[in-house]
Amino acid sequence: MAAEDRERTATGRHPAGATAAPRPRVRLDQPRASRRRWLPAYDPEAFGKFSERIARFLGTGRFIVWMTVIIILWVLWNVFAPKALRFDNYPFIFLTLMLSLQASYAAPLILLAQNRQDDRDRVNLEQDRKQNERSIADTEYLTREVAALRVNLGEVATRDWIRSELQDLLKEIEERAAHHPARGDEADGRGR
Repeated sequence: MAAEDRERTATGRHPAGATAAPRPRVRLDQPRASRRRWLPAYDPEAFGKFSERIARFLGTGRFIVWMTVIIILWVLWNVFAPKALRFDNYPFIFLTLMLSLQASYAAPLILLAQNRQDDRDRVNLEQDRKQNERSIADTEYLTREVAALRVNLGEVATRDWIRSELQDLLKEIEERAAHHPARGDEADGRGR
C-alpha cells in the first residue's frame, strides 16, 4: 500500500487498473475546517436552564394573577376606550391569537423542563441505587465479620470463665488441704 502511494505521488499517475480519481487524504493531526451553518448556534444547556426558569414561572400563582390582570385590562381597554384607540374589537381575535401563541411556546418549554428533570431524576436514582448496593455489601461484610467474631469468641476463654475455673481450683485445693492436713504440713517441712 505504501509503495502504491509513493508511486502515485512520484509519477502523478494512478496505479494500473484504477479508474476513479483518488480521494484527498484526511489529516488527523489537524483540525477540520469549520462548516458553514445554516441555523444559528446555541448552547443547549443554557437554553434548557432558560426553559426551566420559564416553566417554573408558568407554574406559579404569580403568573396566573399577572395573566388575569393583563387579560382584564386588555378587555376593558378594548371595550371602554375611545374607538380610535381600540386595537382589538369585541371578538378579541388578537387576544385569542396572543394567548394561543403563548400556549404554543409554553407547552414545549414545559415539556423540555420536564425532560431535563426526568434526566436528573434518572441520574439521581442510579446514584441512589449504587449507594444502596454499596450499603448492602458493607452490611453483609459486617454481618459476616460479626458472625466470625462470635464463632471465634466461643473458642476464647473469657475473664469470667477463667475466674470461675480458678475459683473451682482454689476450692479443690482447699478441700484437699482440709481432708489431708498432715500431708500439707509434711510437704511444707520437706521443702525447708
